[in-house]
Amino acid sequence: MGSRVFGILIGCLVILAPAVDYSARADGGPTGAAAPLEKKGVTAPFNFATVVRLAAALASGPFEPDRPELPPALASLDYDQYRDVRFRREKSLWRAEDLPFQVELFPRGFMFHDRVKMNVVEDNKVVPIQFQRDLYDYGKNNIPADLPTDLGFAGLRLLYPINRSDTFDEVAVFLGASYFRAVARNLNYGITARGLAIDTGLPSKEEFPAFREFWLVKPAPDATSLTLYALLDGESVTGAYRFIIEPGRQTVMEVKAHLYTREGVRKLGIAPLTSMFFHGEDRTRFMDDFRPEVHDSDGLIVETGAGERIWRPLVNPLGLRINGFQVNNPRSFGLLQRDRSFDHYQDLEAHYQNRPSALVEPIGKWGKGTVELVEIPSAAEKYDNIVAYWIPDRAVRAGQEWEYEYRLIFCRDAEEHLQGGRTLSTRIGAGGTDVPDPKVRKFVIDFAGPALAESKPDKPVQANVVASSGALSKAVVEENPHTKGQRLFFELTPKGDAPVGLRAFLYRGNDVLSETWSFQWVRSQ
Repeated sequence: MGSRVFGILIGCLVILAPAVDYSARADGGPTGAAAPLEKKGVTAPFNFATVVRLAAALASGPFEPDRPELPPALASLDYDQYRDVRFRREKSLWRAEDLPFQVELFPRGFMFHDRVKMNVVEDNKVVPIQFQRDLYDYGKNNIPADLPTDLGFAGLRLLYPINRSDTFDEVAVFLGASYFRAVARNLNYGITARGLAIDTGLPSKEEFPAFREFWLVKPAPDATSLTLYALLDGESVTGAYRFIIEPGRQTVMEVKAHLYTREGVRKLGIAPLTSMFFHGEDRTRFMDDFRPEVHDSDGLIVETGAGERIWRPLVNPLGLRINGFQVNNPRSFGLLQRDRSFDHYQDLEAHYQNRPSALVEPIGKWGKGTVELVEIPSAAEKYDNIVAYWIPDRAVRAGQEWEYEYRLIFCRDAEEHLQGGRTLSTRIGAGGTDVPDPKVRKFVIDFAGPALAESKPDKPVQANVVASSGALSKAVVEENPHTKGQRLFFELTPKGDAPVGLRAFLYRGNDVLSETWSFQWVRSQ
């Protein structure tokens, strides 16, 4: 578990990165005597093929991390001291040119020891960005004046007027290994993505390859998207990445990845998503918390190549839990925050009802594989304990090339045009006829959607419910006027202590009306 917890902590620290006030006017240049971010170095021809060649060259040799020793004053920073180091807003990249995007850079220090190189691409030429001490306000930290110019950076923060035309807001961050995150309009940070997941959930050590270099393409004055290239490097895999980032009501990233394997990998996770689920309405054990629910995401969605939609509610298990959904050419998968009611969270600080959903839409045919969900026991909401990704069926051996392209969407509602019924909530309690029997489990699932809103007394809605083991009661479906949907009731009498796989969907006649609800019941969840 140690390596997995390390990855979770990185994800948490991405979420807890230093906050900065971005009240700069869209038409404002640098204030005072401060100069914009200085760019030094030689220019060279550049395109995505350049990054692909760099990744191939890295894969041909042994892994060598780029981690030059940090000055003691930076290496010894604790969490609060690192938060006190702030990029000077007036030095943001492209601020003085009044371009629609601005970029700020994170310093190395605290737990971020890897050096990340930064470059600007203009007219197809590369201009490296060198470290300058005066890019930062170090707050109360005592930082020496003679920091080296080849110190490098830890990551980057992308700004764009996503909510108001006169205010540059933070819309995306790349920081820590291959972690990155983004928000859409009027949403807060929550779920995090990664470039790659390697051997997640295995007893062996999990690998965390890192983005070691970025290239930012200078945007046009009227640009609504930014192109970003990245070089990934790790013990087993290298990769060239292209991100086309378009912030808005939905923030969409077009991601292209060209991977090279140095060594064989037991589990290669493509398009990984990392989130947090502490507790929700389906909890079956006591949580000493005044808040009814605490989570960044409440379920996994998988849309198969045949068009079936599968919803798996998330849990915070007592033991590590890994489930796979075999899919041929998936249409999409993601971790969603469907529940948008403040009353269900009651948190005036975290605002969990405003956390983004993240949906992966493959571009092209991905073939046979598995969408895997990893749920890790967690004792606190500060840990990202949920991971989901795609695993190809093909064995991963040394010397291979892999190419993937997908659309990554951060948004409030990834299913706003969905006509079929979707799961609103999953509740579990003691079953039994007259007296509650803790050995019998009652499931209450609410579905809603346009397909379920119309009442037809002559053709009632029915449910198909199956279990991998144990005995099921007769399923009952009842209209729920409060949700303008349908509520499904059934009871499960488990046989022994083995986990039970459950599936259910609603139908009327020959018409399927809802997605497939999928759940794994485990005694002592």
